Amino acid sequence: MNVSDFDYELPDSFIAQTPVEPRDSSRLMIVSRSSETVEHRIFREITNYIRPTDVLVLNDTKVIPARLRSVKADTGGTVELLLLRRLDELTWRALVGGKRVTVGRLLKFGDTGLRAEVIEEGDESERVIRFNQPLDHTLEQLGEMPLPPYIHTPAADPKRYQTVYSRDPGSAAAPTAGLHFTPELLLELRNRGVRFAYCTLHIGLGTFQPVRAERVENHRMHHEWATLNAENAKLINETKLAGGRVIAVGTTAARTLETAAVLSEGGDPAYPQESNACPWRPVIAFERDTNLFIYPGYRWRVVDGLITNFHLPKSTLLMMVSSFVGRERILSAYETAKAEGYRFFSFGDAMFLAE
Repeated sequence: MNVSDFDYELPDSFIAQTPVEPRDSSRLMIVSRSSETVEHRIFREITNYIRPTDVLVLNDTKVIPARLRSVKADTGGTVELLLLRRLDELTWRALVGGKRVTVGRLLKFGDTGLRAEVIEEGDESERVIRFNQPLDHTLEQLGEMPLPPYIHTPAADPKRYQTVYSRDPGSAAAPTAGLHFTPELLLELRNRGVRFAYCTLHIGLGTFQPVRAERVENHRMHHEWATLNAENAKLINETKLAGGRVIAVGTTAARTLETAAVLSEGGDPAYPQESNACPWRPVIAFERDTNLFIYPGYRWRVVDGLITNFHLPKSTLLMMVSSFVGRERILSAYETAKAEGYRFFSFGDAMFLAE
């Protein structure tokens, strides 16, 4: 399968630079998995498509102010860090922007007393950075919200790049499908009988790393930390057993759920395509890294519906949603979205994919 099979043209004018207000006034495209139907709605109307017997699964990760600006201690050259993952109290994995940021390079952050050293080089611009003090409080003072590079308008309100249910700090990006929910919309769904389960996947390089391989099968996902506790796993399994649907809010929630199902059958999330187990698998509680890569040919084990935004060409996220409803149907829906003036990517509009 070629990566180029997941390419499409998108003029910059379709890329949303700012979010709409209120959150739930974004547009919503309903795409059926079982028919050719496509409907156009406003996001708050999703209440008409979620059943009282369903469970919505939300990724409660919280975006940290992960972008730090620094200078080289010896030359004064500028270096930008995007913190991806905390390895221990002082050490972080990060992406660096700047020239010759090699092992041993010392960085300083203004007159704050914060210093750092590059202790390991990874692929391309990935580095391991050791700071001279924990970042717990410093990060709030020095860090900036890490908006994606295709968003050129500064965030007027950093909270707008957080879901209203975020609570576990650790992400370098927001689980953007959840940005459309308001407290009022969540309350309305709850009052209708819909139940909520929570998982955590801290978004790092695995989610937004470009695919550089020519063949989809040759791409390897980076690891991201994820967890699903026993209480939420029990709620999800009870819903399935009772005939309800498991609706993942976003691709990260979907990856977490499918990881839990792959693990329950004794599989390896790095090689999930080979399984021929029963049509669905119970999820199990887990707390570990996942590098699950979902692309066409993957057998979905637990997710019945997916709420998601419109994704970048040739991205792993586009491959995932293509796996869920079919590549041709997704690409056709994207062309319809362009014709209808939908807004794309993180601050853009949403899709609901279900039977």
